[in-house]
Amino acid sequence: MSEISIVIVDDHPLFRDGVAAALQNEEDMNVLAQGENAKEALELAKKFLPDLILLDITMPGGGLEAAKAIATACPVTKIIMLTFSEEDDDVLAALKAGAKAYVLKGVGSRDLKNILRSVHDGHVYITPTLAAGMLREISKPSESQSNPLDELTEREYGILELLAAGKSNKAIGNELGLTEKTIKHYMSNILQKLQVRNRVEVALLAQKYSRKS
Repeated sequence: MSEISIVIVDDHPLFRDGVAAALQNEEDMNVLAQGENAKEALELAKKFLPDLILLDITMPGGGLEAAKAIATACPVTKIIMLTFSEEDDDVLAALKAGAKAYVLKGVGSRDLKNILRSVHDGHVYITPTLAAGMLREISKPSESQSNPLDELTEREYGILELLAAGKSNKAIGNELGLTEKTIKHYMSNILQKLQVRNRVEVALLAQKYSRKS
């Protein structure tokens, strides 16, 4: 079993150490380093290229700014926001910045570990209590606005449904008999057609709209 390499950046040492200790006890997880501000977050991401980096939105220098910089400089690293902020604007901004997950700090240790494994496997996650609020923010169609999903081909729509069900590119490919590379190609087309930036926004649009038969 390969280890999931992790960097934790938060300006509260006790919280940061607690998370690190909980994760380090897992055989499949390895906490490589810790930091306390946006500058250190980017430096550590570049130095270690971890599988996952956990960021707090309100740390010095700004977690959102750190996320944007890391997403650009270290695209292989998946960004997870672990924060107290329940503001819809923060959730949306984090996902647009490149975060693959948005998790509230009240999450239990076992749930957090499962979320990290899921994100590492290619899934996306938003704390359920925040998802509805973000959905309202991400798409507020006017009465004259057509269903954006109508722009998709039948194959693209089928992939969208599997994505909305939480499946990774690999799992979607296995179910449809296509290679993961082909699914990634389809995903790029879907993102462009729907004018969204990441898989989370795609999944939320899929929940918002339903294709008319």
